[in-house]
Amino acid sequence: MKTILGLDLGTNSIGWAKVSLDDNGNYLHDIKLGCRIIPMIQDVLDNFGKGVTVSQTSVRTGFRGVRRIRERSLQRRERLHRVLHRLGFLPQHYDAAIGWDSDCAKTYGKFLDNGEPKLAWERQEDGSMRFLFMNSFYEMIADFTSHQPALVADGKKIPLDWTLYYLRKKALTQAIRKEELAWILLSFNQKRGYYQLRGEEEDENPTKREEFCELKVVAVEAAEKGKGDDIWYNVHLENGCIYRRSSKISLDDWVGKTKQFIITTEYEKDGVTPKKDKDGKEKRSYRAPKEDDWGLRKKRTETDLEASGKTVGAFIYEHLLAEPFDKIRGNFIHTIERKYYRAELEAILTEQRKYHEELRSEQMLAVCAEELYRSNLPHQQSLLKKDMVYLLLSDLIFYQRPLKSKKSLIADCPYEYYRYVDKETGEIKKQGIKCIAKSNPYYQEFRLWQFVLNLRLFDRMTDKEVTADYLPTKEDYVRLFDYLNNRKEINQETLLKDFFRLKKVKLGREKEFEIRWNYIEDKEKKYPCNETRYELLVALDRAGIDRSWIDEDGRQYRLWHLLYSIEVKAEAESALRKLNSDDAFVSSFLKVKPFKKDYGAYSEKAVKKLLAVMRMGSMWSEANICEETQNRIRSIIRGDIEEKIKERMGHTARSFNQIDDFQALPEWLACYVVYGRHSEVTDIQHWETPEQLQSYINGFKQHSLRNPIVEQCILETLRTVHDIWKEAGHIDEIHVELGRDMKRTADQRARMTKNILKNENTNLRIKSLLMELKKDTDIKEVRPNSPMQQDILRIYEEGALLQLKRDDEAFADISKISQMAQPTATELRRYKLWLDQKYRSPYTGKFISLSKLFTSAYQIEHVIPQSRYFDDSFSNKVICEAEVNRLKSNMLGYEFIKAHGGEIVHCTMLGDVKILSESEYKALVNEHYVNHRAKKEKLLMEDIPQEFLNRQMNDSRYISKEVKALLSNIVRTEDEMDVTSKFVIPCTGGITDRLKKDWGLNDVWNSIVFPRFERLNRMTGTEAFGHWENKEGKRVFQTSVPIELQLGFSKKRIDHRHHAMDALVIACASRNIINYLNNESANSQKKREDLRRLLCDKNRIIRKPWESFTQDARVALQDIVVSFRNYVRIINKATNYYERYDEQGKKTTAEQKSSEMWAIRKPMHKETVFGHVNLKRKTTVKLKNALENIPNICNKELKAYINELVEKHFNTKQMLAHFKSINYRWNRQNVEKVEVWQYSDEKERMAATRKPLDTSFDKKRIETITDTGIQKILLNYLEEKGGDPNIAFTPEGIAEMNKNISLFNDGKLHQPILKVRIAEPMGAKYQVGQTGNKAAKYVEAQKGTNLYFAIYENEEGERSYNTVPLNEVAERLKQGILPVPEKNEKDVPLKFYLSPNDLVYVPTEEDKLSNEFKLDKERIYKMVSATGSQCFFIPCRVATSIANKKEFSPLNKLEKAISGEMIKAVCWKLEVDRLGKILKVIKLKTIYQ
Repeated sequence: MKTILGLDLGTNSIGWAKVSLDDNGNYLHDIKLGCRIIPMIQDVLDNFGKGVTVSQTSVRTGFRGVRRIRERSLQRRERLHRVLHRLGFLPQHYDAAIGWDSDCAKTYGKFLDNGEPKLAWERQEDGSMRFLFMNSFYEMIADFTSHQPALVADGKKIPLDWTLYYLRKKALTQAIRKEELAWILLSFNQKRGYYQLRGEEEDENPTKREEFCELKVVAVEAAEKGKGDDIWYNVHLENGCIYRRSSKISLDDWVGKTKQFIITTEYEKDGVTPKKDKDGKEKRSYRAPKEDDWGLRKKRTETDLEASGKTVGAFIYEHLLAEPFDKIRGNFIHTIERKYYRAELEAILTEQRKYHEELRSEQMLAVCAEELYRSNLPHQQSLLKKDMVYLLLSDLIFYQRPLKSKKSLIADCPYEYYRYVDKETGEIKKQGIKCIAKSNPYYQEFRLWQFVLNLRLFDRMTDKEVTADYLPTKEDYVRLFDYLNNRKEINQETLLKDFFRLKKVKLGREKEFEIRWNYIEDKEKKYPCNETRYELLVALDRAGIDRSWIDEDGRQYRLWHLLYSIEVKAEAESALRKLNSDDAFVSSFLKVKPFKKDYGAYSEKAVKKLLAVMRMGSMWSEANICEETQNRIRSIIRGDIEEKIKERMGHTARSFNQIDDFQALPEWLACYVVYGRHSEVTDIQHWETPEQLQSYINGFKQHSLRNPIVEQCILETLRTVHDIWKEAGHIDEIHVELGRDMKRTADQRARMTKNILKNENTNLRIKSLLMELKKDTDIKEVRPNSPMQQDILRIYEEGALLQLKRDDEAFADISKISQMAQPTATELRRYKLWLDQKYRSPYTGKFISLSKLFTSAYQIEHVIPQSRYFDDSFSNKVICEAEVNRLKSNMLGYEFIKAHGGEIVHCTMLGDVKILSESEYKALVNEHYVNHRAKKEKLLMEDIPQEFLNRQMNDSRYISKEVKALLSNIVRTEDEMDVTSKFVIPCTGGITDRLKKDWGLNDVWNSIVFPRFERLNRMTGTEAFGHWENKEGKRVFQTSVPIELQLGFSKKRIDHRHHAMDALVIACASRNIINYLNNESANSQKKREDLRRLLCDKNRIIRKPWESFTQDARVALQDIVVSFRNYVRIINKATNYYERYDEQGKKTTAEQKSSEMWAIRKPMHKETVFGHVNLKRKTTVKLKNALENIPNICNKELKAYINELVEKHFNTKQMLAHFKSINYRWNRQNVEKVEVWQYSDEKERMAATRKPLDTSFDKKRIETITDTGIQKILLNYLEEKGGDPNIAFTPEGIAEMNKNISLFNDGKLHQPILKVRIAEPMGAKYQVGQTGNKAAKYVEAQKGTNLYFAIYENEEGERSYNTVPLNEVAERLKQGILPVPEKNEKDVPLKFYLSPNDLVYVPTEEDKLSNEFKLDKERIYKMVSATGSQCFFIPCRVATSIANKKEFSPLNKLEKAISGEMIKAVCWKLEVDRLGKILKVIKLKTIYQ
């Protein structure tokens, strides 16, 4: 018996089918089907389709990186604390707040009680804060008094914290106190500047330069009205230039103010001469700075700093003296490079050494060195050779950890290795050499030779190869290589124009080059040349050094190696000076960006060997071929090689008779010549048991497939195949189809997504156009829902649009309509009139009228007949007269013209038509299809070339080869040496679609999914989703969807089971069927006809695998339980490793021994942090209630009056009686109800966070601001602007408000308002931690982290529910207990718990009463999400809803089953394995298996 496994692999799905054949090759009717889904959020899938692939772990890794940066900062502070403590520099209050017990690692050098005191401020006994350095502050005040007397006049205050900048300036020349120096050191430790690696400067574009500047506005004028309420303003600047800006707010108040701008100046190609505009002025543009312009701001600050000759602290202090209201943070802090901070602190410490013995003492240096490195004596000794300045600077504050090597992640070369002796065992071992960096000059040359050797040129008119006409000799190829070798990238237009010196000529209606290359012709697509050499040459040009310098003495490789391996700017500068001491050279090469850490498939050693036989002409040299390769070449010349290699080399049309013939070899052939095999052979294995496959899965190296989504799918596929193999006992053959997304690169996926959207728009437009044509009585027999008519109109439209020229009057309108999905009625009428008579029959040249297009006068015709070649794409379809189509029969288009050109054909509805002559036909095709190369190629095809046939057969994409190679390991026989086994048969989507149609599976699918459409009709009370009709004597439901829902809709994809149905077709697609439909025998009519007779019934419909196949398939599909991969792993046990020196002084890696560490795998909470607030707000209550809390009464006079009554011993009852007696009239006020202050905690706990003011602040949101004063200002201003926040709170609007803020604050001054604190209910927010300030911080759970929904059930069968927060789940799992409490707060025991993607069964009343029952698969639901006591589900087979937010609910998920039951109240939990087999049913008190 033979077992065949069919696999349909998608991005997040695995459809599988197992079928069996008996010993006579007849199918047994035991179909096994299944579907495994890997849940992914739609954003991930959409991004993958667009070519944006982000690892699922990348976000988590990013947060981990931020945490590590913070931890390292705290570690530096802790080490600095320890040194300052030894030096005695810390103030007493600060020193007392730190733990000094060296045996307690948790507190040593760290703040106690999670507090964080400020060094310069000491808390007094009364709770007030005292600034410690008042003497220095008064010195600074004296400085400000002389420079800014107005600033300190009338008792105005200057921030005490500015004293730090004064001290930094003072410390350069005078003594300061030890505590002040400690303040400076801790400040530097916190803000130590930006550590810039080499090449991180902004890209320099010689033709466009940007600079940051500040200019005064001299005038503003309103120019014209913009969109909406915007007005365009001309802002005249002090340098005579004009800055144009649109704004809803008047910019008149800008006059006289200094504003920040980014100026862009354009230059000619020489980078020196400024470009001029039409008025002869220099081309400059102005814009406001953005967040990502910090680099320009940094450059400006550094330039000013260097020009001033001051240190950073002195520069900031002098700037504060001159401009005390300027913003410091962002302009001076955190932006400039670290070297400036380091130079300043070095100068300060050098000066202070003179005044403080501790900084000079060798004994104190030894104490500090021992303090920091108790177990590292060698490092202690090295520090003793330095001084205290070095220890504080280089070893503490500015210490930069070297980047860890990622060498272990680089793959080993499949060819080259080295041997070494294991010192412990004495055994000789092999170690693969690491693969080459892609930026390596040898790899760059290797890749470029591949490009050159694979380049082919074709005549655009005849499509014949003309490479030899343009590159006749080897030296021409060398010349081409030289041209490309100095370039970064190339596209077709540049190559043809610059290298081949070709000009565009008019071909048809457009200008084109007469030849084309074999690579993608897209103008946007550029192919890499020698990117490394290009960067080095640009740097040489920048330095003014001749380019020939790089080619001497191997300098190119040495220079690349230097720049590749050194990223630290200072180290790179030192190394560059050893190569060339010229300042311009060093400066220029420091600007070269760090090369990407990407790697090739071979090692440098292997690439050099391969290059020796890939070069050609004057670049080839026998001396470069290694001795081992020369010996192999001699064997090849003698014919003394393996038969397989001889066979492979025989496929080339080259002779190998002498050593000179071994040049210009393509990569695959070079591999056979140099190594006797292709690199993939190293991956060949044979797994004899499922256990061996499981062992491979367990040892799989993460990220080895370069794409995390594809890797995830392949691993899950192998696990699924393992389970099938284990159950079936053996697998003899595997048929596999990979989803389009799986096989393509990121660029290809992005292009494909774009094309799919374009096709969907076209399909909708065609349907809309058909509906419009149906209204036209002159156009006959229009059926808008007919797929055949949709196709014929699409072909007609395509042909018509090919005639549209840019200089046509209607070009703009028609182009726009032709890209729409749903044009308006007016646009459709315009489009219809334009389309009419625009399509010509390719064989007669006659124009086809829309009025007869849908009649029997015309037919869709396959240019290459389907009897000879299976191609149902639109590029193989044209429209022609029905009688002409019959006459053409099974001939190619060009064959037909040659045989019948000039003949008259009588058409019943059209009269006589004449077939075009050969010359007329070629002229028509070349003119009309010049912009549709694929269709033109087929129309002019005289026969079907072998290369054309092989297109569908060959799939050399990396992922495809990887999948087929892995699956081959299961079915490979002992004697097979090919990477892909002959028992792994690839299938394509086109074949699957054809077989589903021929085998009646499309009708089966309709019968499976139509109940969902019928239900939607009942819900909407319409027939918008289909109707019943009689079809061939049967009553069937014809499904449909409203046109507004058709964009992106696919009936096939609404149910997960379509993956299994496709897998069944793939499993039953025999090698003969695939060969027949892949056109393998298209050139042998007899062989193809024999296959047709073997495989097909009448009308070339492929015969079913067995008679009852369709019925058996329906039964198997209805029995499927879809299996979902579950992602509930929340915590991992973590192990930290660190480097240490062993007793022999050898560096080793050791495992950190401490309490258990856990890594959380899910985001614990959203990034926004809240603080608890107890807001005091006015509210109106009855007098009776107000009297219960008299201090909270707002009216002070009334409160005083009531207090007087209390003093007179009135109780509450008496007071109420008193007010009632005066009819609740007091002091001319009605006091039956009074205003009281109420705190939010009394009603609902609130949390607040800061938000920047923006246009989202309408009246309702302003009322959530915690500060009532700010509330009043914003509400007054909003009212002033007509209540429109889009006008009030634009950047200009906020600036206007802050300028006139007293007008909106009852004439009182107020600080400018840029950020506000808004409050919202505390809700489910929880504390970040329990200690320190973490206890006061609150966060809310990240979306999608409610992973456990607990269902509790008492003895009466009553259920209660609870969603357990992620933080609680993580804590429970750390303790090794169930993730949910086993009893709820009412002591009700746990029934079971559910997680997203768990399956449940909704039993019927009969199911509940019966002990033996058969599960109705339609009543199985998948848990989707939970919150509080709510739990949401979806039928487990549903992949997507037919009508978004309608079919199930506005949330696209259900609480109640379709049959009406509340799912959570009655469901039974199912445990399902990977293959969809139900293992357990948790029902009532019993588990059924």
